[in-house]
Amino acid sequence: MSSVGISEINYINRRVRACDYLSVAQIYLRDNFLLERPLKPEDIKARLLGHWGTCHGINVAYANLKEYFGDDPNYTFVLGPGHGFPALQANLFIDGKLNEVDKRAALDYEGLVYICRNFSWPDGFPSHASPMTPTVITEGGELGYALATAYGVALGHPEKTLAVLIGDGELETATALGSLNLKNLVGGEGNGVVLPILHLNGYKISAPTIYARKSEKELNDMIRGFGFTPVVIDGDAPEAFQYALNQEVESPFYILKTEKGAGGPNAHQDAHQVPLKEPAQKPEELQRLSEWLHSYHFEELFDKERGFTI
Repeated sequence: MSSVGISEINYINRRVRACDYLSVAQIYLRDNFLLERPLKPEDIKARLLGHWGTCHGINVAYANLKEYFGDDPNYTFVLGPGHGFPALQANLFIDGKLNEVDKRAALDYEGLVYICRNFSWPDGFPSHASPMTPTVITEGGELGYALATAYGVALGHPEKTLAVLIGDGELETATALGSLNLKNLVGGEGNGVVLPILHLNGYKISAPTIYARKSEKELNDMIRGFGFTPVVIDGDAPEAFQYALNQEVESPFYILKTEKGAGGPNAHQDAHQVPLKEPAQKPEELQRLSEWLHSYHFEELFDKERGFTI
């Protein structure tokens, strides 16, 4: 849990790039997973299912928290926006967690093909986090119970720390809002630590979120009213995230601000699910998808013979 240097910052950035690429590849590709030739319509899945808009923020949060907590067995990441499952699966794949329960998800080219080709596919991986996913204890999303689940795990377990990523649309639910009161019931001696992280990306599906419309003062005052100390992480730079995690404040409530669909071809409301809906039918969309995938320079992060080089 120490401050990080240049090598750690570079690793976080490279890991986020790798997981962003894998998130896009899972949603779109059924072949040509390393872009070894120009992208063709037949490389695209016949039916596109998935949610891109929240993926980059999930990857940023996961990578930074992983760097901060390392392999602490008492640390748990709880994903509220479970509909961003391609991001979670990408991280679990890189960590080797998928391979522990499914030998086909090995950290090599065949494993990469397996997770991408079978995402949102019959008899494959679902589009949302599910009980079959290793380490998953809540699906979250619009149901809003991720924070309550985390406090339940912390109850009576002072050794545990749980970081909970909460979507800003998710926080509008009565369940999530009510769960903020658990800080006063479960927080304290004899129980574990829960670290809420609000992913403030501004939109839920195609509409602005309530919290995106609030002023910073309004939002911070609301968080303070529940007994937390707001800590803003403005953007996706690892330096900002690590600085926030290393601040010594009582009962922190982190606010991660990133654009919805950051890094993709469409921002905000058009990025929620599949930003480019018909790349197999529209050449201009296929070209945009190719440019999007190439923008991550995945060839710098993964070698077909050696695997990941991040």
